[in-house]
Amino acid sequence: QVQLVESGGGSVQAGGSLRLSCAASGFTYSPHCMGWFRQAPGKEREGVATMLTRGAFTYYATSVKGRFTISQDNARNTLSLQMISLKPEDTAMYYCAHGRGLCSSEPLNPNMYNYWGQGTQVTVSS
Repeated sequence: QVQLVESGGGSVQAGGSLRLSCAASGFTYSPHCMGWFRQAPGKEREGVATMLTRGAFTYYATSVKGRFTISQDNARNTLSLQMISLKPEDTAMYYCAHGRGLCSSEPLNPNMYNYWGQGTQVTVSS
């Protein structure tokens, strides 16, 4: 049973930084896609960043490219999302997700992921 637990959310002012972490357990060690998604009130869940574990593939939403960095600490089974230059429009609940397999041609499509964490709130004030 895959379990994902996010942490690191909080409230910051615009221009600030946050680092989200996702502690993962119960999955196989074969390469697979993992990603970060977010959902603001009244909006659909959207993909933010994704990567292939134990690989070099990363993919970012246009809105966060250059500001967010996804990474993995294999030794600690932790997925991270470093966020800088935060904007009020980045305000959302952020979720860590485990992919159904290798990253697909739609790496930011939530339907490509089958396990989700409970989320961590990020609030950016202007």
